[in-house]
Amino acid sequence: MNTANYENLAGKHILIIVENLPVPFDRRVWQEATTLREAGAEISIICPKMKGYTAAFQQLDGIDIYRHPLPIEASGALGYLVEYGTSIFWWYWYAIKIFARKRFHVIHGCNPPDLIFTVALPFKLLGVSYVFDHHDINPEFYLAKFDKKDFFYRLMLLFERITYGVANASIATNESYREIAIRRGKMKPENVTIVRSGPKLERLRIVPGNDTYKKGRRYLVGYLGVIAQTEGIDLLLEAVQKLVALRQDIQFAIVGGGTSLDEMKMLAQTLGVAEYVDFYGRIPDDLLLEVLNTADVCVNPDRPTEMNNLSTMNKIMEYMALKKPIVQFDLKEGRFSAQKASLYARPNDIDDFADKIAYLLDNETIRLDMGEFGYQRVASELSWAHERGKLLRFYDRLLAPKFGRKSQPADEPITTPAGVVE
Repeated sequence: MNTANYENLAGKHILIIVENLPVPFDRRVWQEATTLREAGAEISIICPKMKGYTAAFQQLDGIDIYRHPLPIEASGALGYLVEYGTSIFWWYWYAIKIFARKRFHVIHGCNPPDLIFTVALPFKLLGVSYVFDHHDINPEFYLAKFDKKDFFYRLMLLFERITYGVANASIATNESYREIAIRRGKMKPENVTIVRSGPKLERLRIVPGNDTYKKGRRYLVGYLGVIAQTEGIDLLLEAVQKLVALRQDIQFAIVGGGTSLDEMKMLAQTLGVAEYVDFYGRIPDDLLLEVLNTADVCVNPDRPTEMNNLSTMNKIMEYMALKKPIVQFDLKEGRFSAQKASLYARPNDIDDFADKIAYLLDNETIRLDMGEFGYQRVASELSWAHERGKLLRFYDRLLAPKFGRKSQPADEPITTPAGVVE
């Protein structure tokens, strides 16, 4: 796409802060950063150091990346306190350092957590705008993790409300998040723009598979994503147990890292399915593509919670970009993304999840048709090639001299013939 027409972006300096993943590993953040850079903006990023991304400073594709130490990858309340407290210190340290080198015009905060406003507030006094890029709904995440609406749940709601109050404008990843910004965040509808995390087809290449990953079995079922509590890997392993009790021709490949990785490896041992499941951890793109291209079916076992119901999962569209049929639990945004590229198991019904995997493996023609539908949907509607223009229009409007006084409306939601709002 031609980026030369976004004149308000040219020469502007944007500071992106992301706490939970390093860049460029965080694909959404990296796609946003490179898109803005291509349009003429100068981009600086503050993010954590994590395995494979440990350089304190790196310039990549003309983008300055500042990585700070992260003592732990949190899982409990005390862990989160230490992790976020450390992160806030480094956000301030690097933001001041970067601002002293060259004034930035926007802080672009990518949650979680909903605490980046603490850094944005003092810089707003200096004329810097704050953009909230809403990746995860933290109050719903707390509910999914602890199942109670206590003081900390109310604190999550407060942080979310303050974040929206501080933000000049916000970016939502889907219509559900946009509705939260307007209803709970009290943002003006014209200041909330949907930019989906569409995959780049040039990165997610369809390449020949490698039967080595099938470990001598006939089929491979693939998973790509975070290994944590809400991702339902335990549910997937229970489905594996049910499948291998009936047939031994399926191998499972789980790609990704996270706080529950070791726990899930132990669970696979406990359930007696370890020989059927390979945990690859976080791996380079070339290996990831080789594994997923080998898969006959890909799965999304996200636990049916309100957070997962309202969230768009990147892995769904990445599976579709590789022409893979999908099995997932029936969740609102998951169904919107995949449509006919997926089969939908009843929420928390492990037997139904296992049965749908087996059905697809035994029906190659259906697998191929679903994979083709998914690929065409991504190519024609959901890829980053379609979403990047929304981001550029959002920023061109934000940086216009009259933003907030005579605002132009944000991209209007698109209603499909089925009545689904995108």
